[in-house]
Amino acid sequence: MKLPAATAAFGVRTRLVLAFLLVAAVSAVTTAALTYREARNAVLERAQDTAVASFREEAERFVPRLPLDREAVRWELYDIAARSKPHPWIVFAEYASVRVSSGDRPASGVLTAELRRSARTSPRGAFQRVVKDGDAYLTIGMPVMTRVVAGGPAVPSGLVLYAVMSLVNEETDIDALVTAARDGALPGLAAALVPALLAARSVLRPVRELRRAAHSMGGGRLDTRIAVRGRDEMADLARTFNASAARLEHSVRELRDAGTRARRFASDVSHELRTPLAGMLAVTDVLDEDAERLDPDTARAVRLISAETGKLALLVEDLMEMSRFDARVAELNTDEVDAAEAVRRTLSGRRWHERVGTELPDGIRVRLDPRRFDVIVANLVGNALRHGAEPVTVRLSRRAGALAVEVRDHGAGIADTVLPHVFDRFYKADAARSRSPGSGLGLGLAIVQENVRLHGGTVDARNASGGGALFTVELPFDGPASREEGSRSGPGRTECAP
Repeated sequence: MKLPAATAAFGVRTRLVLAFLLVAAVSAVTTAALTYREARNAVLERAQDTAVASFREEAERFVPRLPLDREAVRWELYDIAARSKPHPWIVFAEYASVRVSSGDRPASGVLTAELRRSARTSPRGAFQRVVKDGDAYLTIGMPVMTRVVAGGPAVPSGLVLYAVMSLVNEETDIDALVTAARDGALPGLAAALVPALLAARSVLRPVRELRRAAHSMGGGRLDTRIAVRGRDEMADLARTFNASAARLEHSVRELRDAGTRARRFASDVSHELRTPLAGMLAVTDVLDEDAERLDPDTARAVRLISAETGKLALLVEDLMEMSRFDARVAELNTDEVDAAEAVRRTLSGRRWHERVGTELPDGIRVRLDPRRFDVIVANLVGNALRHGAEPVTVRLSRRAGALAVEVRDHGAGIADTVLPHVFDRFYKADAARSRSPGSGLGLGLAIVQENVRLHGGTVDARNASGGGALFTVELPFDGPASREEGSRSGPGRTECAP
């Protein structure tokens, strides 16, 4: 499964650290916001409660003298303003159309109509926080009460006192809190980076160990195990990995042992068959020479025995060759040869030169194993002659730094269901197809593939555009020297090692 691009751009370590820092940042911001709100309310309420209580006391002590004397009231207001707390007030009085102030009147709109209405109708007065032109004010309105009859109830006198107090100091304190919270956030995040790195390291250590162990197992070291630490989920993962690795090692060991036994069995059987087959071939050769002097039925039986014995001998040789490939001990003895001349020798040695057309440009020299190249060409041409249709053509060419050998016939081609299996051992498209000499009972093309791989090349089978099957072999001009497998055991000699 592919990760999204945004996720794949960062490693697990980076994502863990970023997640940790994000949580720390969100926590810090949330804590700072809650602290700021509570601190702001506490600062403003403390100043507000002090000012309201103090002004209410002043309003209760104020005894108006009616009719209202402006100058007398102004001096009373000065006196009230002098006792203001926690900050200086601007105090003024309103009585009908009379306005008296202890100082400069505040900016227009600070004393709202709502405050004036509440102050006139509520015996306890009213207060309000107002922001005007970016400055915060606390405004308080208190009605002055009087008693018409001594000892009687207090009634509004019609005179209302107002106080306006600036909250600049409180806002300054609040701004200082914001600044402190902001300035403390970066060091806090920097401090959170240390536990984030430690946490990421503790989480990723077993992951890195798991990656190294998986890489080691991928390289063939199936005995790799992970140290189990603790009892957490990562320890459970390590135990699961170790158990899976142990089961895999056991299964692979059993498979290797079974494969080794099977290869040894095939090799031993083939080896044991060579001696009796050599004797049988000698006898069948003699019988073939005398077949003409025998009656027809006996001659047919002798020739059939001779042909089947030859097939069996070829099968034994092919089985021994495949066992060497399976055991990774097949040797490659390379030499620089003329490719066209090598193909001509293969065709003439099997008397196919009159049946097979060729396009063999001279001057193409390549380093390869002549014996194995002979097997490659012979098996491909023999397969085309037996299972395709003439004319069969062999063509040599240069292709991207490699020698290309193409063998084409003009038969019905290869069925699409068969193409993926043409190089499988003992595979037959038609189960009823009779065996033919030299076919190796399905081992011929498999041997071709193994020989081509040993040279460091490739082989491909497909249907030609004009009909028929086309097999293409590509072999590097410089031989298999660049292959990672194999070890040099002498000049021009390579062994296919495990």
